[in-house]
Amino acid sequence: MSKKPASRSKLVAGVRRDRLEALAKREQSRFAQSRPKTHAALVAGADTYLDGVPLHWMKDWPMPFPMLVEEAKGAHITDLDGYGIDDFCLGDTGSMFGHSPAPVAKAIRKQARRGLTYMLPTEDALEAGRRLTERFGNFKWQIATTATDANRFAVRVARAVTGKPKILVFNGCYHGTIDDAMVELKDGKTITRPGLLGQVADLTQLATCVEFNDVAGVEAALKTGEIAAILTEPVMTNSCMVLPDAGFHDALRTLSRRYGALLIIDETHTISSGLGGYTRVHSLSPDMFVVGKCVAGGMPTSVWGMTPEVADRYIEANAKRKSGHSGMGTTLSANPMQFACLRANLSDVMTAKNYAHMENGARRLSEGLAKVIARHKAPWHVVRVGARVEFICAPGPLKNGSEAAHAHQPEVEAAVHTALLNRGCLIAPFHNMMLVSPATKKRQIDRLIAAFDEILTELFQDA
Repeated sequence: MSKKPASRSKLVAGVRRDRLEALAKREQSRFAQSRPKTHAALVAGADTYLDGVPLHWMKDWPMPFPMLVEEAKGAHITDLDGYGIDDFCLGDTGSMFGHSPAPVAKAIRKQARRGLTYMLPTEDALEAGRRLTERFGNFKWQIATTATDANRFAVRVARAVTGKPKILVFNGCYHGTIDDAMVELKDGKTITRPGLLGQVADLTQLATCVEFNDVAGVEAALKTGEIAAILTEPVMTNSCMVLPDAGFHDALRTLSRRYGALLIIDETHTISSGLGGYTRVHSLSPDMFVVGKCVAGGMPTSVWGMTPEVADRYIEANAKRKSGHSGMGTTLSANPMQFACLRANLSDVMTAKNYAHMENGARRLSEGLAKVIARHKAPWHVVRVGARVEFICAPGPLKNGSEAAHAHQPEVEAAVHTALLNRGCLIAPFHNMMLVSPATKKRQIDRLIAAFDEILTELFQDA
């Protein structure tokens, strides 16, 4: 009796599973064998940390153990084993303008001699405020340490001035770890995200979830009269990247005004869009504006602001409340080091010239990756927002968070990420995000494209 022919392996994002598993196994082994100093250092010293890392998401990198950084400068990292790596992760936007931009490093050295924190403003604070308005628009600013804090405080203000209990967020959204946004859609209904640790409150009492680009869904939620604010990124970024439909942001602005809700734009990731962020580039008009991570050149800093009209309403609401803690604060926020770095970054790093370099480099990267994908006939696509580029291991474009969740291919992404790192290119561990900084060189971009081509050649050979 003749044998039946072996069945073809199941495809994952268009890739044969056996081929994907072989690549992943080889690249994991290659990484581990090439970094003996890193491994030895982790064995000797990592057990003081919970699960061996200072922060849990450091385990989200796909390598068999974390890479230890010896030095980072510009768009380049050197690890403990002496490998030089082109950095396109850039701290997941925290170092979008490059590691230690010279004006920011100078400001840090100068301020370090004058004190690190003292709960009082400085002349740098005054200049930073002026620069923030110049860059982002006429907002009344407050300073926080993380975008999570900034979003939390903005939401609290929105509820205070509108008297309404809920915020509207989009399925698959990212606004840091603010509790209010930790909801999702299931069978058309808002539910608390099931993966939350230690969650006891019913977050559906705080938020309503709608699909991105669903104007009718937004209006239906607003019609309930419960929505204090729409909290949104201009582009969905912490899922596989989703662009707004034409007219979507105009609809958000119109509907929020019609139904008495505030519009909060969170630019923590979309600051890559250009000078002044997506809001300035595309002439959006939010009531409140949030940006974090890279705004101070890598120093932990976020800013949030409100229009003068909303500021007046906030001052009125604040004056009427009972004395006691407002629920907004954090003692180390608005420290002099943040202001020194904000002033330097806004003045000398976040410039039109640097953004032009970033835009040109990101265009080169996205076009190069797209050509590789087309040449190998991979069912993937590329999305770009200014200096931010992402290859997505599924056909596109994507329309909403549900489509983005289905497009996410963790097995493929992990294998490709490790293979890229072994070829000297680091991209973000979360999905397939890459950033081009003012320090990024054409040769680094071309090396990444060539490495991507080499990996896809193996994955899609004879496809």
